[in-house]
Amino acid sequence: MEKVIDIEDRIPTLREKRRKRTNKKFIILITLFFLTLFLLLYFQSPYSDVKNIHIKGFNLVNEEEYLKQSNLQVGQSMWSFREKEVEDNIKKLEWVKNVEVHKHWLTSVEINIEEWPKVAYISENNSFYPILENGVVFKELGSSTPIDAPIFLEFEDSELRKRLLKELAGLEPTVLAMISQINATPTSSDPYAITLFMNDGYEVRAEITSLAEKLNYYPSIIAQIEKNGEFEKGIIDIEVGTYYRSYSEEYKIDVLDSTEEDSDITEQEVSENE
Repeated sequence: MEKVIDIEDRIPTLREKRRKRTNKKFIILITLFFLTLFLLLYFQSPYSDVKNIHIKGFNLVNEEEYLKQSNLQVGQSMWSFREKEVEDNIKKLEWVKNVEVHKHWLTSVEINIEEWPKVAYISENNSFYPILENGVVFKELGSSTPIDAPIFLEFEDSELRKRLLKELAGLEPTVLAMISQINATPTSSDPYAITLFMNDGYEVRAEITSLAEKLNYYPSIIAQIEKNGEFEKGIIDIEVGTYYRSYSEEYKIDVLDSTEEDSDITEQEVSENE
């Protein structure tokens, strides 16, 4: 037989449950009220302002340039801007490869800059300007004594420069560091011909289209030339195959050719005068 529970016996339990539910709702409402009040006071107080802006990774220009481009200021609200907006502003600078912006500790902003690296220099108006990996000639920074990258001469064609920079990016760092100067020496049959002057005294004649593929073997080519201990520095041609000719041999041929040409001209002039 089932036990019958009187309704009057259940009333205290029901009242206790109702009281607990009411207290719970009250606590939630009070919490939301104070949280909203705190947020309102926070947004209106100096505690929500930008106190510090840290810029990292800059080399080509000083941090003031990036701060100006970011449109950020110490004292403005931390919530008056979005990180993506600041990143887009800074990416408008042609020498910036990538940028990341982060908010820290409610009062600090960190900006991490990745600039396009310098690959070479180009000579213009008695000054040397860095050429960046993306092909931009960085004229905001001029130097009279470039020492950390090869110098480009006679490279007026920007597309040709970009193609050469792409090849240089494919070189081993040790090989790239051995290049002192690169001259554009195009001919009617080969518009991509270039001449490289190396820091160790050799001259390399090459083509832009195959430069990285062939020049990466430069250390082993030099080792083969100098292996017997009796060698003379000269010209290494890697345009088609790979061959070497000493400077004395190269210039001796040039001198003989020039002498023969001068002799022919002299005889012709004498003959005509007679």
